[in-house]
Amino acid sequence: MGGSDFMIAKVKLEDVLEAIEMRTRESNYFYNKKTGEIHYITDDELQEAEEDIDINDYPEWQQESIKTAIEILTTDNYIKLPEEDEIDDYGIMEDFCFSIEDKELRNEMLEVIEGKGAFRRFKDKIYEYDLVDDWYDYQDKRFREKAIEWCERYNIDYEEN
Repeated sequence: MGGSDFMIAKVKLEDVLEAIEMRTRESNYFYNKKTGEIHYITDDELQEAEEDIDINDYPEWQQESIKTAIEILTTDNYIKLPEEDEIDDYGIMEDFCFSIEDKELRNEMLEVIEGKGAFRRFKDKIYEYDLVDDWYDYQDKRFREKAIEWCERYNIDYEEN
């Protein structure tokens, strides 16, 4: 058996969902195919891993992340979790607005999300119209769909909590 002929470990769907919810532009989440764990690695740590560095120059807490980053770059044991452009937060927000049954409210919400500052205005309006719970339920459902799609794309078995 070769080095990469291992079974792909199951992943906890909750872990994938958490990574999708917590992502930022500077954060990267990677799934370890051997352990099923999700690892958080910053852009800086990935950059450090590409350099010829002495890992002992870093604080202990960061050494582990840089070691993982090196493994991510030098093996095929990791799969990157969905990123910003794959999730399309704006599209989810827009779809939510279209899902509002009250026509006047739907049109107002669609106007609110046009142009710069759309996310802030949207947030203000969902509080004003008491749509907060509806929004978070909708967003959770969509994030869950994205998480399952990601698992299926990479043939990763997932377990639900």
